[in-house]
Amino acid sequence: MKSAARKDLTVSGPELAAAAFAARIIDEVHLFLVPASVGSGKPALPNGRRLRLELLDQRHFGNGTVHLHYRPTR
Repeated sequence: MKSAARKDLTVSGPELAAAAFAARIIDEVHLFLVPASVGSGKPALPNGRRLRLELLDQRHFGNGTVHLHYRPTR
């Protein structure tokens, strides 16, 4: 699938993202961390799987939100 793709594909949602990580088809990870607690929820990254991520870029916004851009390393 990865080699056949000609365009970027955005994966969102924890279940689909976990499957994409398991299939090793993720090239980049963009996380937006918002400084607010809304209770329990689903994790942004898959549970029970060790991920090695290389930080490529980070950006801080005036409202406290942080954007983290990673590349998975193998």
